[in-house]
Amino acid sequence: MLEPGVHTGKSLEEVHSSIDTTTPTGVWRRLLAFLGPAYLVSVGYMDPGNWATDIAGGSQFGYKLVWVLLMSNLMAILLQSLSARLGVVRGKDLAQASRESYPPYINIPLYVLAEIAIAACDLAEVLGMAIGLQLLFGMPLLWGVSLTVLDTFLLLFLINKGMRKMEAFVLALVTIIGGAFIMEMFFAKPDVSELVTGFIPSIPSSDALYIAIGIIGATVMPHNLYLHSSLVQSRKIDRSPQGIWRAIKYNFIDSAVALNLALFVNAAILILAAAAFYTNGIHHVTEIQDAHEFLAPLLGTKWAPILFAVALIAAGQSSTLTGTLAGQIVMEGYLNLRIQPWLRRMITRLLAVGPALFVIIYYGEDQTGELLVLSQVVLSLQLGFAVIPLIHFVSNKDKMGEFAIGAWMKTGAWLIASVIVILNAKLVLDQIVEWLHEAENPLLIWVLVVPVAVACCLLLLYITLQPFVTGATAHHRPARHQQPVSYQPEAQPAYKRIAVTLDFSDVDNTVLTNAVAIGTPAAEYLLIHIVETAGAFVLGQDIKDMETSSDWDNLQRYADDLRARGYHVRVQLGFGNPKQRIPKIVHNFEADLLVMGSHGHKMVKDLILGTTIDAVRHAVKVPMLII
Repeated sequence: MLEPGVHTGKSLEEVHSSIDTTTPTGVWRRLLAFLGPAYLVSVGYMDPGNWATDIAGGSQFGYKLVWVLLMSNLMAILLQSLSARLGVVRGKDLAQASRESYPPYINIPLYVLAEIAIAACDLAEVLGMAIGLQLLFGMPLLWGVSLTVLDTFLLLFLINKGMRKMEAFVLALVTIIGGAFIMEMFFAKPDVSELVTGFIPSIPSSDALYIAIGIIGATVMPHNLYLHSSLVQSRKIDRSPQGIWRAIKYNFIDSAVALNLALFVNAAILILAAAAFYTNGIHHVTEIQDAHEFLAPLLGTKWAPILFAVALIAAGQSSTLTGTLAGQIVMEGYLNLRIQPWLRRMITRLLAVGPALFVIIYYGEDQTGELLVLSQVVLSLQLGFAVIPLIHFVSNKDKMGEFAIGAWMKTGAWLIASVIVILNAKLVLDQIVEWLHEAENPLLIWVLVVPVAVACCLLLLYITLQPFVTGATAHHRPARHQQPVSYQPEAQPAYKRIAVTLDFSDVDNTVLTNAVAIGTPAAEYLLIHIVETAGAFVLGQDIKDMETSSDWDNLQRYADDLRARGYHVRVQLGFGNPKQRIPKIVHNFEADLLVMGSHGHKMVKDLILGTTIDAVRHAVKVPMLII
């Protein structure tokens, strides 16, 4: 049995194939079994970063950029469906597929860029949540940003409860957001005839281009492509061709419904800004706080700003959950490195909290709106590095077989990628030219900025062209630890000295049953229990309390029962930290096998004690059997 915390190669292995879609009968029951992953993805399309770009676009240009939202949503539906297809067909997320397909010197920069995108996304979520708390409760922004670190523990709790409960929680938050903006539309009374003209494509100015690119970056998010390709694997599907096609179809429906709900929220924010601000001559609302403050006098109701703040908190909370999941997927996929999920999520959150605190302390709270828009532009700049590999992977008939995308879908995907890359290239070029003209010392721009831009351009060219030239998506030689080894199997391993850890729970029965089954008749067993009381940490074996006495009696009962059955048994109590004590006892006993039971800790205990098995595994030099 696998040890908890040991990486199996499965994406998000805590919830991998945890929801069975093979048993429900009937179209609707099957569809309901598949619904969920896209709703977790969709919250990234309505996070506080979207609010900043939508408010800026609506207040500056009225309804003129509504078409950008619609175009972005169509792009998102296609790209997310490709991401889901990759996860369903190949059973790999986008990061894992990249590690398998590209050499390390390409994967490392792709990983770094993905982490930058996730940090930018998380930055928007941290700021949005903090702003929402400030607007609703008057909490200082600095405190609100600091409090968002606690979201890590909420995610740990939800994922331990199972994927369905996490999906239900996020769906409840999405419902709150949607309900709030339905009411906001009722208060705002937008001009429908003007709104319709917003669907005619136009870019009024260079400022509009900057906002449009921000909207694209806020809508089509690179981390969502990694996330979706992993989340669909939480469904256990029929792996026959018919079953895979059915999974692709139902996941497409899931994506279309969820992302159209996200489109409604984004359009509602932009329309609200246009109706409340642009039509009243207020054209430069870049701060979410300003938007909140203006709503009551402009719309004539105190409920408008309250609903706005509630929806903002719900958006920040829901999107932060999925953003940190994406961070875990990217690290495990690109680096094949699995650390404790709570630690990975904490690292992701701190990477976002740091810049947010810096901006608030150094520049003041009035600069958070510009930081939010900038974070979405950064996201857009990363898009090409996720979208282009995705298109190559799902187009590869050698890997995808009959499920590779067809000519029409491939054309649409490459058209989307071209639009994204061209817009971003223009934005980067314009920004560099502006810096060169305005900088007092242009040499710094040439030395620090231009080489990075050129390197990114070369990387983008590589991942775009190499599959056509040398077959970058062909199977690369696996890493050393994945290569098969030659061995001569034994009839049965001969374990003569077996150490067994016990915790006096229901698991002990299974642990002892497996331990005696694997040993030879002449094997000697050492039963181990570690006393972890506060006194045991201080006094060690000198402790003489009730729990120590009880633990010793329990060990003796186990030993007496086994001796009566003819086994050779010794017992030993350890005191203090089990991560340190167990390896020492095993070493002193000169064991040739260690048998341990997986713990049943929940929440806080899991956070504190959950790495015991992993720590022991690295400290002992003998085989381990985890029950």
